[in-house]
Amino acid sequence: MILLLSGNHSAIFQQLIRLDHWLFSKINQDWINPVFDMVFSFIRQAEFWIPFYLFLLVLALVNFGRKGIWWSATLIMTAIISDLCSSTVIKNSIFRLRPCRNPDLADQVRVLVNYCPQSSSFTSSHASNHFAIAFFIFITLNQTGSWRWLLLLWAFIICYAQVYVGVHFPLDILGGALVGSVVGYLMSLFFKKQFGTLSLK
Repeated sequence: MILLLSGNHSAIFQQLIRLDHWLFSKINQDWINPVFDMVFSFIRQAEFWIPFYLFLLVLALVNFGRKGIWWSATLIMTAIISDLCSSTVIKNSIFRLRPCRNPDLADQVRVLVNYCPQSSSFTSSHASNHFAIAFFIFITLNQTGSWRWLLLLWAFIICYAQVYVGVHFPLDILGGALVGSVVGYLMSLFFKKQFGTLSLK
């Protein structure tokens, strides 16, 4: 069953949507500058992070040996599951026009991408996938250093970029982040039960 996120809902829901649109306009239209335009257009691209993903693979293999293979495989499965939850389950159940396709916002939205997807805006799969990855790594690595918090900042910045370039509303990001965080947390518990917590050398 598809639920269309529009204005024909309760007063509380309408207030939430208005707040969502207000925050979107701030991020997409007011809190901007040419440097952000360039940076956020790049960092939201999956290809931009390929070196980082390769680094994680090498890090796991060098530090954890055989466990590193299972850690890498579980990390990949975490991303796949979070993407299925967001892209297949939720997007097929809840439809919301993306800001770059919303006719009510056509003359307001700054679209900084070459293509605006036709899929539902809710939830953001970028948010789901990156928060799932961040939470999985955060929990499975037994480190006390503050660098682990950079993982959550990394996920947040990529999600912020999705709003900045005009393809998602903040509420889409929040929903995706919650889905990804739950998936990442549960998958980290599964991994720790099987292999324990890993420590970097």
